[in-house]
Amino acid sequence: MSTMERTSLVPAGSRTIDSSVGFRAARRREALRAFMLAVPLLIFLAAAFIYPICKLLLSSVRSEEVSRALPNAALLLREWPGPPALPSPQVFEALAADLQTAQGEGSLAAAARRLNNYEPGFRTLLMKTVRQLPSASGLPPAEDLPRIDRRWGEVETWRLLKRAASPLTPDFLLTAIDRKVGPDGAVAPVEVSQKVYISAFLRTFAISGGVTLLCLILGYPVAYLLATLPARQSNLLMIFVIVPFWTSLLVRTTAWYVLLQPNGVVNSLLVGSGIVAEPVALMFNRTGVLIGMTHVLLPFMILANYAVMRGIPPVYGRAAISLGAHPAVAFLRVYVPQTMPGIGTGMFLVFVLALGYYITPALLGGAGDEMVSQIIALQMERQLNWGLAGALSVYLAAFTLVVYIVFNRLVGIDRLRLG
Repeated sequence: MSTMERTSLVPAGSRTIDSSVGFRAARRREALRAFMLAVPLLIFLAAAFIYPICKLLLSSVRSEEVSRALPNAALLLREWPGPPALPSPQVFEALAADLQTAQGEGSLAAAARRLNNYEPGFRTLLMKTVRQLPSASGLPPAEDLPRIDRRWGEVETWRLLKRAASPLTPDFLLTAIDRKVGPDGAVAPVEVSQKVYISAFLRTFAISGGVTLLCLILGYPVAYLLATLPARQSNLLMIFVIVPFWTSLLVRTTAWYVLLQPNGVVNSLLVGSGIVAEPVALMFNRTGVLIGMTHVLLPFMILANYAVMRGIPPVYGRAAISLGAHPAVAFLRVYVPQTMPGIGTGMFLVFVLALGYYITPALLGGAGDEMVSQIIALQMERQLNWGLAGALSVYLAAFTLVVYIVFNRLVGIDRLRLG
């Protein structure tokens, strides 16, 4: 029997099932091959991007410096019920021994820096104590420590030490929203003079919103012009939009630093044309920040809207005009609603990118224009307070997630099909 005859004897349903099974197997092999090609990239992202971010975010609730440097005292302080009584003499003895051990191992500096975040001067207290402990006073630690510094005889000092000795703490998250745990254990606002972070978040959101609005006002007409021009002219003008992406962010910001200074090009033109009598303050204030960030983020708004506008047939507007609508009415009621995905995409991109901007506000802004990203960098580089930097990052990431959820509900991620 020939092969053709044997094949003809197989039922058609069986041949269909065999072909579908083979097709699925081929698709699985292709998917596995594609995944294996992407494995090096996934490993690189996990090691260089995901792991550092997760570690930074986890540092907002972890505090192991004190418990690592003063292990015995931290263990005994867990059993201390707290105010109004002082800890037992055993806690004083454990603290004295731990201080000398930590000084020898070099771990006392990190613990002192961590405690100094609770109470300014705590670092000086620890260093002063550990220097005078080796003296042969002949007194037990419960009497020797208050003799070295009277603060060891105060309950509040030990309460702060107990809180800092806990490996998990909400203090960083509370500090990042201008809150603290009071002596009674209740969460309370910090003093007015210490309220810094809530205003920084509000300032960051205001600057990001202002930049987003400016980019929309300036970028929408440019995108419309590029979308309606002939292809040759549109491609030529598109170069002026794309070129900034090839230029370093630091170079672009520094260029505005030169242009906006009192004797710069902008002020020279304003004074020379008679618009103003004397140079205007365009740097080290909110104006400079808005100008610099708008210039950097404007291409994102233009490209997002341009990609959507290129796919809108012009016949809709002409049909509305032929039916008696004014060109302005036809543009607002027929054309603009079709560009809403581009508007939403551009606003989302610009706003989210503006939330984490650092270089431009740092160079062009003043003391009252400090954004959350600058505070995070300050805490990490100068204060070495990684816990507070992680807490600020948590809130910034959470707010970005909220913006994403709201955007998804109002616009829908599935509508972001550019082109």
